Amino acid sequence: MTGKPDLAPDPTAIGDVSSPPFVRLPEPSTLFADRAARLRQLAELSPLKPYLTFVAALTDTQALVQADPVPTHAPDPAAIGRAHEFGMPLIDRDKGADDDSLGVVFDRLFAAAAGVEMPESAAAALAKVASVGRQERRAMVDTIFSGRLPEDAIAEHIYVWSGLQVYFSGLASRLDPKAARPVADGLCPICGSLPCSSMVVGWTGAHGARFCACSLCNAMWHYVRIKCTCCGSTKGVGYKEVSDGDGVVKAETCEECQSWTKIIYQQKSSGAEPIADDVGSLGIDLLMRSEPYRRGGFSPLLAGL
Repeated sequence: MTGKPDLAPDPTAIGDVSSPPFVRLPEPSTLFADRAARLRQLAELSPLKPYLTFVAALTDTQALVQADPVPTHAPDPAAIGRAHEFGMPLIDRDKGADDDSLGVVFDRLFAAAAGVEMPESAAAALAKVASVGRQERRAMVDTIFSGRLPEDAIAEHIYVWSGLQVYFSGLASRLDPKAARPVADGLCPICGSLPCSSMVVGWTGAHGARFCACSLCNAMWHYVRIKCTCCGSTKGVGYKEVSDGDGVVKAETCEECQSWTKIIYQQKSSGAEPIADDVGSLGIDLLMRSEPYRRGGFSPLLAGL
């Protein structure tokens, strides 16, 4: 697979950006349903149709579980104050990982996912993760928090990640967005996780602004254009896309840290969604395998492809 020449700087960076908010919190009531719809739209023209259709069905189960939310702890003003004091994310992931409510989310999600049509190997992975004890499941959660999945258990971890998304999106949605502060380049200010991608949005009041998208809690935070989402460098940033690409998704490369991440242009496709369009653009990943860059961020749904 060949790619188009590097584009440096980003040719769409000159726009009509107004005054974008720093953070946009997730809206769980519509998040997963909208993602599933986008996945099915992308599947229609993709060689990955069977996989995208499966992911859409799994996303439907996330929407189903979210529709009957599990009670979780309310935002703690004292904890938020400490987060501000020490430059930490607003949500303590470790505290969430020990919450009994998370176990309820897992059980509901795994039970709902059992009704999804899937390959035998995926069904076996689901049965395995549904049967493990709390300690082993917690170890899988910690692995996901690390941003890397073990090659011999990717499917099991994707199911756990799906439950974590439901739980932490619910927590994030209850926060005051004005309480969010930057923590570090490449980390979500809400939960401290890695981004799955970034997106140049077409939202009213933020048209043309770039937001990083959290791979865990689904919050999005404003991030300067033509700046590496991994190391924060503004030098040596370039852009690549597949030769027959439509410009919706590109690889943003960094010569400083030798990393690349996906950047999605919502203006070129109004329905674009950070996780759906990430997994739906495998061609970019295949292109970048021949390039001297490591993939940054965290994209569980592409870990085994």
